[in-house]
Amino acid sequence: MNNLQTLQQRLGYQFHDSKLLIEALTHKSHKQPYNNERLEFLGDAVLDLIVGEYLYKKFPHFDEGNLSKMRASLVNEDGFTLLANHLHLGEYIYLSNAEENNHGRTKSSLLANAFEAVMGAIYLESGLLSVQNIAIELLELVHHDISLDSLFKDYKTSLQELTQAHYGITPDYQLVASHGPDHKKEFEIAAFIDGKKYSSAFGKSKKHAQQEAARIALEILSKELK
Repeated sequence: MNNLQTLQQRLGYQFHDSKLLIEALTHKSHKQPYNNERLEFLGDAVLDLIVGEYLYKKFPHFDEGNLSKMRASLVNEDGFTLLANHLHLGEYIYLSNAEENNHGRTKSSLLANAFEAVMGAIYLESGLLSVQNIAIELLELVHHDISLDSLFKDYKTSLQELTQAHYGITPDYQLVASHGPDHKKEFEIAAFIDGKKYSSAFGKSKKHAQQEAARIALEILSKELK
């Protein structure tokens, strides 16, 4: 477990109550009297409002439909995982040994939930403006171009176009495992190209897991073909 001071430096925010930050980073598998689920719930609502206002002001000529599409593409598990990874949040989450051995520190669902919880904790301690400043700065650092075109990339299509152009084949996606109860199931999908496993990823739906596996495979394959 890394020093939480480093995380606070990355956030640009110093917690007055360190217990609040610890709660935000505590996964339920850690078996403490507290976990980050309530803060996650709060952070999700706060981020929905902040990103909605940000897009409303940034794109004054967009209608409600386009604004909703853009917000949905940013305020979701994949979007929050990108922000969590920028903060190296996985290094700080309190997990059980079993969850850690199950690659918990790199699971999109855990990372996204922890990010929401940390934002919820900052909101409780310092209010909306503090979260707004931190969240928008992170968004603009991670997304160099926030636009309709940049936010709606279909990684599966991009990967298929690349493999067909170079190998004359299409990628194959296989379900590796599924975890959790039916109402909160998580899927692990692996991407294969010509029988070789290039990547695997987790997601709350098979579609999300496939897109993330395709994104990782696309990065690997693009480097190989350079």
